[in-house]
Amino acid sequence: MKITEITLDRLRLDLDPPLRAAWDPEPRRHFGATIVRVHTDEGVTGIGSGDTMDGFAAVEHLFVGEDPLDIVRHVKAIETANFHGGCYWPLEVALWDIIGKVAGLPVAVLFGNAAKSLPAYASSAELKPPEERVETAFAAREAGFRAMKIRIDRDRADEGVAAVAAVREALGPEFEVMVDLNQSWRMAGDTADAADLVRTRKLVRRLAELDVFWVEEPLPYADIDGFRALRAENPGVRIAAGEMHHSVPELVRYLEEDVLDVYQMDVVLAVGMHRARTLAELAGFKHRAFTPHSWTNGIGVLANLHVSAGVGGGPFFEFPYDPPGWTPERRDFMLAEPLMVNRAGELEVPDRPGLGVELDEEAVAKWRI
Repeated sequence: MKITEITLDRLRLDLDPPLRAAWDPEPRRHFGATIVRVHTDEGVTGIGSGDTMDGFAAVEHLFVGEDPLDIVRHVKAIETANFHGGCYWPLEVALWDIIGKVAGLPVAVLFGNAAKSLPAYASSAELKPPEERVETAFAAREAGFRAMKIRIDRDRADEGVAAVAAVREALGPEFEVMVDLNQSWRMAGDTADAADLVRTRKLVRRLAELDVFWVEEPLPYADIDGFRALRAENPGVRIAAGEMHHSVPELVRYLEEDVLDVYQMDVVLAVGMHRARTLAELAGFKHRAFTPHSWTNGIGVLANLHVSAGVGGGPFFEFPYDPPGWTPERRDFMLAEPLMVNRAGELEVPDRPGLGVELDEEAVAKWRI
C-alpha cells in the first residue's frame, strides 16, 4: 500500500453569537477546522483533524509514495517537520485511521483496548457568575455528566471561587468539580505576565478546601519547582497540566521528577498519538493519570478518545461542552452526527474500523474556504 495524495479541506464556521472563551483575548466569532485526508493506492482513505496544518505543502513529499502502515517512520518524520514548521499531528491521526481500517478494528483496540467507553466531564469554556454556572451544572448533570470543569480568571478569582463553591453546594459531593486556571501557555496576542506564585498558592489552597478534583494549569510549564510546591502544600487536590506541552523529553522529565498528578497531552496538538501512548503508559507505571485535552473538534475528540481508552486513561475524559456558547453541534459541524455522551455520562468508542469518523460532506462543502 502506498500514499498517493494528501489533501486538506480548510473549513470555517461563523459563530453568532460568538464564543467568549476564558482563554481567548477576544471573543471567537468563527471556528476553523482543517480536515486531512490521506489517500492510498488501495482505495483506503484516512481522516484526521486538529491543528491548522499551516505550511504542510512544503513537507508533503516526505509522505507521498510511502507505506501508510510504517507509523514509526511517519511519527519521526512529523517530528522533524514540526521542528521546522507547523504542527502536523493530524496527519498521524489520518494514518492511524488507515491502519485501523486495514486491520478492520477500532484504533483503540490497537492501542490496548483497555476500555470501551470513558466517563466524561463537561469542560466549560466561558466565565459565568455563580448563579448561572450552577444552572449549567444542573443541565450538564441532566445530560448525563458526572463532573464539570470550571474556568477561573486569575484577575477575578473571588468570582471564580464563588462559582465553584456554589456548584459544590448545589450539586453535592457526588458531582466532581475540576478547575482550570489556563496559566501554562498563551493564545497568540496574550502578552500578560504569568500569575504571581504567592497569589496562585493562595488560590489553590482555597480551591482545595472546596474539594475540587484537580486544579489545571496553575503555572507556566517551565515552573517545575512551583508545580511541585503546589502539590506538596495541597495533598488533597490533584495538579494537572501538559495539554500543549510539545516536548516529549521534557514530559519524560516531568514524570521522572514526579511534577504532576494528571498528564493531559492532546494527541492532535501536542505530541501525537504514538508518543502520547508511551507517555500515558509511563504515567500509569508511576500511578499517575492520563486525561488528554480535547478542545478541537469531533475528530480531535475521537483521536484523543481512542488513545485514552486504549491505554486505560481516566478517571475522566474531557468533553468540550458549555451550552449555549459551545455545543456538540458547533464543535462537530463537519460530522454526520455530533458526538455526545450516553445517559451514563460516558463517551463510547465507535465500534467501526479506524477512528469511526463520518463526515458530513455537504457541511464540508458549505463551510470550505
